[in-house]
Amino acid sequence: MRSNLGELLLREKVLSADQLKSALEYQKKNDVSVWTAMVNLGFISEEEIAKALSRQLGYPYIDLNQFEIYANVINLIPVETAKKYMIMPIHRIQSFLTLAMVDPTDLEIIEDIRFRTGLSIQPVITSGSGIMNAISKYYGSSDSLRVKKILDEIEQAEETTVNVIEEEEDYDIEELVLSTEEAPIITLVNTIFIDAIKKGASDVHFEPYKRSFRVRYRLDGSLYEMMNLSMKFKNPVVSRVKILSNMDITEKRLPQDGQMKMKIKLESGSRKEIDMRVSTIPTVCGEKLVVRLLDKEMLKLDLTKLGFEKQPLEVFKQAITKPWGIILVTGPTGSGKTNTLYSAISTLNSMEKNIITAEDPVEFYIPGINQVNIRDEIGLSFSASLRSFLRQDPDIMLVGEMRDYETVDTSIKAAMTGHLVFSTLHTNDAAATVTRLINMNVEPYLIADSVVLIVAQRLVRRLCQKCRVQHKLSYEALVDIGFSQDESKNGTVYKSKGCSLCHNTGYKGRIGIFEVMEITEEIKDLILRRDQSYQIKKKAMEQGMITLRQSGLAKIKKGIVSVEEILRETVRDSEE
Repeated sequence: MRSNLGELLLREKVLSADQLKSALEYQKKNDVSVWTAMVNLGFISEEEIAKALSRQLGYPYIDLNQFEIYANVINLIPVETAKKYMIMPIHRIQSFLTLAMVDPTDLEIIEDIRFRTGLSIQPVITSGSGIMNAISKYYGSSDSLRVKKILDEIEQAEETTVNVIEEEEDYDIEELVLSTEEAPIITLVNTIFIDAIKKGASDVHFEPYKRSFRVRYRLDGSLYEMMNLSMKFKNPVVSRVKILSNMDITEKRLPQDGQMKMKIKLESGSRKEIDMRVSTIPTVCGEKLVVRLLDKEMLKLDLTKLGFEKQPLEVFKQAITKPWGIILVTGPTGSGKTNTLYSAISTLNSMEKNIITAEDPVEFYIPGINQVNIRDEIGLSFSASLRSFLRQDPDIMLVGEMRDYETVDTSIKAAMTGHLVFSTLHTNDAAATVTRLINMNVEPYLIADSVVLIVAQRLVRRLCQKCRVQHKLSYEALVDIGFSQDESKNGTVYKSKGCSLCHNTGYKGRIGIFEVMEITEEIKDLILRRDQSYQIKKKAMEQGMITLRQSGLAKIKKGIVSVEEILRETVRDSEE
């Protein structure tokens, strides 16, 4: 039977007869559904279609993001069928299946699902994007499906091979080790990591709660829930990862750190090796475990690809070729400082240069550079490493972080005796770094004489170039976020939507926004006078410095990032 969606929308007066005619022509020409045609032509939004149908048909309208769907329900309908019909099974009670649909007037779909499942179908209405997001979340990639299949096999086994340990204080070590060696647990852990690596995750979080064991991935800087495992998997999964990363599985009361490697086979047939850094902490519900995935291919060592605008990049390149001085890269944790530093020293890496780094820990190994892991527990601190470096005939030194006065003082002495020193600090912008150093009891004249450049940066999510959509903002709104009056007249920016390529997040990858402040003679005078950071910033802007907000606005204009991302990561320059 043909869908009556168009007629129902006409009856609701949310669609005109001419629009319906155009939509039907578009549908026939492009071989898409009626609702897709209406949305693509801009006649009506997905939510308007869903709510109009709900009013006309009396079926409830639901937001799928508010529902948690269990594996035994998902398995009733194959992913291919869910995508083909734009449906999602969400709940089952005895012989009744609640089915989320975009078009519940299509009785052929309802009859087909009733025949496939042997259940009576109770339709509810939702949006098309809600269906696609749910399919991505619950069916996911082939590796995600494999995880679900493994879990189902374990659940359905007459005698499960997974050992459950109810009390943290009373467990059998031999039993725990044996449980980690069972084939389903080995396969489950491996498949979760392979799925995370293929999705481009930077971290995998295993989080125990009272009634569930949650797994989340960090994708492009944001955490997404991927699955909720039964509590029976908590101890075997955590113990399996701890064994792989050479941790003590008998110690559950103290935090531990470890590392391991994994090789995976890509679809192209090539193999990829991933370094994995593992950390555990004891929570009230058990050990939480975070695995950092260090993919060498994700490390960009080309300065031109980090996100610098043309003029700041030239200033940065000139500064790193100076024979001596301190170059500081600032920003919060996870803002890409390490990548910027690695790119800089890789640019300088040559047979004639002796480059030594002190890192906590070394994240990526770069051939030709001497890298040292900081170990505070044995006295190998940043400051102790720096002092040793000075006896190693260095040309360039990288100090992972200036945590204390002693490290800063040693770095300044190294810079003023003819060495180029790179390091990081946690400050909000470039100018605030000067204030931070003064607060660490560093004399202003030492800052003015040793520091040659300060870079502040953030990482923002790139819009998925496949599914991004144009978005109109008012002139006033654009002026308010920092665009000039001329730039604000156009009013067209881009925003996220979501597709299969970006796992329905609307974002694919990240890019840096940068604020590069050169320590000129005029800024040195302000530092010596102990002027406030806003005065230093004002002077730097007068001399042509592009601020974090301005760097973000430039990327909005190019359609690389969304307005929301820049507003989230920066403030207007007048507000700082």
